[in-house]
Amino acid sequence: MRRNIYVDNLPLEEARQRWQIALEENGCIRAREELIPVDQALGRITARAVYAPNSAPFYNSAAMDGIAVDFRDTIGASEARPRLLEAGRFTPVNTGNALPEGCNAVIMIEDVHALSDGAVEIIAPAPPWQHVRTIGEDIVISELLLPENHVVRPIDLGALLATGVAEIMIKIPPAVAVIPTGSEIVQPGEQLKPGNIIEFNSRILAGYLSQWGAQAHRQEIVRDDPELLRRKLEAVTTNPAFDLVVINAGASAGSRDFTAQVLAQLGTVVVHGVNIKPGKPVILAIVNNKPVIGLPGYPVSAVLTLRLFGKALVDQWLGRDGDEEPAVTALMSRPLPSKLGTIDFVRVKLGQVGEKLIATPTGHGAGAVMTLVQADGILTVPAASEGIAAGAEVQIDLLRTLKEIANTLVFIGSHDNILDVIANLLHRRRPLTRLSSSHVGSMGGIMAIKRGEAHLAGSHLLDEASGEYNVPFIKKILADVPLKLVNLAWREQGLLVPKGNPKGISGFADLKRDDISFINRQRGAGTRILTDLHLNKLGIAPEEVTGYHREEYTHMTVASAVAGGNADTGLAIMAAARALDLDFIPVARERYDLIIPTAHAADPKVEAVLELIADNREFRDTVTGLGGYDLTDCGKLIYEQW
Repeated sequence: MRRNIYVDNLPLEEARQRWQIALEENGCIRAREELIPVDQALGRITARAVYAPNSAPFYNSAAMDGIAVDFRDTIGASEARPRLLEAGRFTPVNTGNALPEGCNAVIMIEDVHALSDGAVEIIAPAPPWQHVRTIGEDIVISELLLPENHVVRPIDLGALLATGVAEIMIKIPPAVAVIPTGSEIVQPGEQLKPGNIIEFNSRILAGYLSQWGAQAHRQEIVRDDPELLRRKLEAVTTNPAFDLVVINAGASAGSRDFTAQVLAQLGTVVVHGVNIKPGKPVILAIVNNKPVIGLPGYPVSAVLTLRLFGKALVDQWLGRDGDEEPAVTALMSRPLPSKLGTIDFVRVKLGQVGEKLIATPTGHGAGAVMTLVQADGILTVPAASEGIAAGAEVQIDLLRTLKEIANTLVFIGSHDNILDVIANLLHRRRPLTRLSSSHVGSMGGIMAIKRGEAHLAGSHLLDEASGEYNVPFIKKILADVPLKLVNLAWREQGLLVPKGNPKGISGFADLKRDDISFINRQRGAGTRILTDLHLNKLGIAPEEVTGYHREEYTHMTVASAVAGGNADTGLAIMAAARALDLDFIPVARERYDLIIPTAHAADPKVEAVLELIADNREFRDTVTGLGGYDLTDCGKLIYEQW
């Protein structure tokens, strides 16, 4: 379809809308991808989600130089009564060494007194797994490492390689042909004559395109001849190596401005002229199902219009945008202790919740690479400080842009594997939107809602008296908070055991056995409450359960402990058992809900989540495939409070 060519004066937003519609109708945004080694992925953009094929670390390792021991051999040691360990009852280890078989703790070399006969003395008992980096401490097998549309950073390379990812699928940057036109322009170094202009615009334009993530290919100069221009345009628009064509100069209505005329002969001119200054005569066209942008000849006009229309087009291919800021002021979401006398660099997540910019620590472990992968910024705690109080103002050095942070959805509460599915699909739908999830348990999520520090929270708290989930706790703790309670899923909780259940565990009663070690969830977690409920029914005290006070914060880290042999069993969801190929002993079917304050219900990020869980077939198929989920009530309003 063709129309008469003249310089129009369209409003900018109307021009953008027309251009976007034409691009979509002609299928111009066709993302291409390729498999490349991780070593070559820096700065590239993921085409698919990347999940950990192995845990990191994948073996139990010493976290200190010292001796590896069986913690039971150290029981009773004290300064008054040192414990003697003869040669053969311990193994010298260096940091990073695999923990020898039969050992489950490390004593620092500074706390060991070597004797002349090869024996050693110790003056304090070693608790189980002291100074040991356990399997999955940093990254758990099947964990989402990077979502789609993610720009790979140096720290991401470490996370990928640490789990054995050698190759990833990345988006192929759009290839752009940049064509300079004009009989008056000459290449740098050529002899100049009056009227000549050194050709530099294509270098500027190609430089910006490359900076934005495209592969820019400068072409030879095309003289002011419509036939030469037509041949060149036919050649580049039919060349599959190019995704976009940019023509510089010839876009206006002068006697030698042929661009719009030639484009109309070859394809469709969607826009010719926008109400902007400079840059009014810009041309937006489609030729052979390929977008073509005709820029004015003046450098400033060319750069401005390329930013307005070319950058947006590259962003659609690659999903990257925004300018970085150096630092921001935020509020701490919870108290942060710090060792006096030491400067503490704390990795934090950031999220805009109402008028508050909330900072939440992602973790503190020196070897935990995922804390940097997930971090939005770095908080520096001075050496003279013993910590930061909840609600205190802090200065954050940014690792991401403010635009990304403003598009971060803050989730605080109970952990569930569905959150990874939501995070990936949400990021695919809205490339700048990220889900920042802090796993502090159901009660922690409710308290975050009470303090106004989260867009939504996840909870599966069972009220024993009524048999109802979540609502009794909301009425008691959040009575003055208008909110909605929306179901995410019904899920199966159970005891996880190694394949084949070698110790014959059948239920909570077995936790009393001397040969069974248990791994628990943190205080305030709904799973911890469910554990206590079953133990109370059986009359089992926490002190009778080996490992009761050993806590993890997610279902996957519980599963990792069982899979790695660091615990015989733990309570977690079926999806975690499936992910790590463990056997599953059903305990309870429970309802997992999302608590959404009315103040945030209309937030586009929250609405996007609700739309995703309500009608997205891929979401439902993916979650169902994880195992142990019933999505019958997914997206259903369970309770509303005004």
